[in-house]
Amino acid sequence: MGKTRAQKTIAALTLGAGALIALDRGDRRMVALLQEVVKRSVRVRVPAGVVGQAWRDGARQAGLARFLRTREVEIPALDEHVARAAGELCAISGTSDVIDASVVLAARTEGDTILTSDPEDLRKLDATATIQRV
Repeated sequence: MGKTRAQKTIAALTLGAGALIALDRGDRRMVALLQEVVKRSVRVRVPAGVVGQAWRDGARQAGLARFLRTREVEIPALDEHVARAAGELCAISGTSDVIDASVVLAARTEGDTILTSDPEDLRKLDATATIQRV
């Protein structure tokens, strides 16, 4: 995959489940992007609920497991504080997906770019977020 201007300027990423599923399925574009991200030591946040959405069989998900163990990946917990904040964000935005809300909240921490397969849903939660479709 050729380098794009966006890839050169991304300081940090937060991944939605679609990004992890694409990686797990061996999507060449996602594999190349995340290899480049790791090579450049870009910080990657994968909220714990997102891991739960993508994780199905650890014996068959070696590539995903390997990625999640890299030094660049941080897995923020879905603790009581985040769960309440996510619920409040859902109420304000008129949505119901707490995991999507946790993705938006994790990205807000440092102004991360969000990689997701459903940008429309996340834009309902935060119209100002930087979002890229996977």
